[in-house]
Amino acid sequence: MPVSPAMAEDLATEVRRLYDDAEAALLERLAATLEADIDSPLWAQLKAASIGDLRQAIERVADALQQDADGAIREALVTAYNRGRQAAVAELGALDIGRGLQARRILPNAPAVDRLAASMATDTRPLYTRITRAVVDVYRRITGRASGNVLLGGLTRRQASQRALDQFANRGITGFVDSAGRNWDMASYAEMAVRSVTARAAIEGHVDALGEIGVGLVIVSDAPLECPLCAPWEGEVLSLAGPDGPHTIRTQHSIQPSGLFAPTATVAVHVAGSLTEARAAGLFHPNCRHSLSAYLPGVTTRPPSHATPGTTYKDTQRQREIERHIRRWKRTQAAAMDEDARRKAGAKVRAWQKAAREHVAAHDDLRRKPAREQTGHAR
Repeated sequence: MPVSPAMAEDLATEVRRLYDDAEAALLERLAATLEADIDSPLWAQLKAASIGDLRQAIERVADALQQDADGAIREALVTAYNRGRQAAVAELGALDIGRGLQARRILPNAPAVDRLAASMATDTRPLYTRITRAVVDVYRRITGRASGNVLLGGLTRRQASQRALDQFANRGITGFVDSAGRNWDMASYAEMAVRSVTARAAIEGHVDALGEIGVGLVIVSDAPLECPLCAPWEGEVLSLAGPDGPHTIRTQHSIQPSGLFAPTATVAVHVAGSLTEARAAGLFHPNCRHSLSAYLPGVTTRPPSHATPGTTYKDTQRQREIERHIRRWKRTQAAAMDEDARRKAGAKVRAWQKAAREHVAAHDDLRRKPAREQTGHAR
């Protein structure tokens, strides 16, 4: 059974839910704090006095989120790693080469899981450190701009506060920027990071299992709707231990008998590079559709090509864009200070959900994923 990032895709759902719920709770708390006593002439003084309580509430949410997320991520990594190992058992168990795997207990490689968990902690640590500062900063900015007797543009205090809240919800709680300069809201970044690290865990579990029985080559599937990063590696053989770069090796036939009275059977295999090299170049990125399976010289054949007439990689990215718009307006809905603002945001949510239905209906190879359109309490 081939291994792919999709094998661990569902494991990110629970972690994303934790971040979604925390983000919605923070937006709702911020809106409620701003709305309290909003018509009072002492509103500005009351808001300044309540900033300590708001900060404590935010820190409690952030601490609970980190504790819950760390446990969920660790569990997801163990599950993903074991799924990768089990895929190797299913793939090779029927052959003599794989029977040793069937006899072994499938236990997670603790160093591998620990390493991946540490990597995930490093990737998400900036989120927690920014949560309190981001919410408090926007709170101060809103109260400062909305506390004057005469507001720019003739806006009421409520209107000015709601406009600023909408902008904040649109950007997301942290407005996190990754090393590539891309902007992420808190939940989306966390989900991307978890999907990436659990995919790595599944692949490492598979590769570790293959290495235990001496399988040193793997082959990449030919997936539909491939992206430019993955296209060069489709259908190619990769080595698990290097070297990098394309080269041809001559190796023993996997199952043809050889011995004292039979000549050793060898086959030539073109290797496109190493698995490490391919992953560094972008193969198995989050949302990657490709899979990896053992390559047995003389036995394994190249995968068939998957044609997707009428649907392109650009169409899949448009679907992701629509999903982001749906989540954005659901965050805005969570930050609404009154029923009118909630109703307007809800109308935007429904409009983008309609766009999602129409886009999927126009492309036979696309499937709608409702879980990717959800966000916290605004579900």
